[in-house]
Amino acid sequence: MEQEANSIGLLLGQLLPFIVIIVVFYFMILRPQRKREKEKKEMLDSLKVGDNVTTIGGICGKITALRDDVVTVEVGKDKVKLVFEKWAIQKVEKPIAD
Repeated sequence: MEQEANSIGLLLGQLLPFIVIIVVFYFMILRPQRKREKEKKEMLDSLKVGDNVTTIGGICGKITALRDDVVTVEVGKDKVKLVFEKWAIQKVEKPIAD
């Protein structure tokens, strides 16, 4: 009986560092990544016509139309309209109400 307790204690002592590494990995990498993904999804779901956006390519403009997963953005003084997938939107700036 005493030998079984020693072997269980030895096994637990050997596995403890791996368990600690897994817990640290979760809290340092996986959890923050999931939080960023959730925030990005919420940002993309809240897009509205009139919002000023920046794409992952650095193009800045104003949303003129929204469909399912496609966004039409108006850029430049010539008001050129470009069509992007929603996932390509990196940053949103809500217009200031006057």
